[in-house]
Amino acid sequence: MGKFRGWHIVAGLAAMLLAGIIGTAMGLNNTGTFMASGVAFVAVSLWVDSRISRRRSAARKPAAAAGKDTAAAGNDPGLALDADVSKREG
Repeated sequence: MGKFRGWHIVAGLAAMLLAGIIGTAMGLNNTGTFMASGVAFVAVSLWVDSRISRRRSAARKPAAAAGKDTAAAGNDPGLALDADVSKREG
């Protein structure tokens, strides 16, 4: 059996259940409780998914490269500089 990859869904369902209980206890109507539960599900599942993917990508890095920070060294591959600025002015 492979690794379970649905932890973000499980966490989202738990947050949805908790938000439903809290919404009912606060006296929200069914629509408000359902909407709050849906928002909690999406927010928590996306957050957990990003945390899991960060942890997995950090585990894939070699130990020697983990200490290097490419953004601090000015080698950010995501930074694109246009050498000809005159195209944008005008």
